[in-house]
Amino acid sequence: MSHAEDLAIGARKLSGGCHCGQVKFVMQAIEPLAVKECNCSICQAVGFLHLFVSKANFELLTDWDNLSLYTFNSGVARHWFCKTCGVKAFYRPRSHPTGYSVNARCLDGVELEDLQISPFDGRNWEANVGELAPL
Repeated sequence: MSHAEDLAIGARKLSGGCHCGQVKFVMQAIEPLAVKECNCSICQAVGFLHLFVSKANFELLTDWDNLSLYTFNSGVARHWFCKTCGVKAFYRPRSHPTGYSVNARCLDGVELEDLQISPFDGRNWEANVGELAPL
């Protein structure tokens, strides 16, 4: 990830991680923070709010060994969970396989009222994936 002095205009450096602190990351994202609330089975179950970020704008600060991997259906999405507390703070989505989707609920110092939340119909993913902005 670029250093803070290399932030793009309108970008904000953010940090976050899991509940227990065994998984930590930093990232940069353009403000305002626009997130998607997906209604698919896994996102709805865990309350995931998607903030998509390119791989270049995301840095895992802790060891990948702290994470467990879960895949299903096509196997393209890579769902990583903290081995200790079970929180999924980020994952590699099928919609953006060259980047990450960070759970905005896992960002330090970011409240729900700070976010621009819009719905995404993930139950009908194939019909709606084109609505997602590229990274």
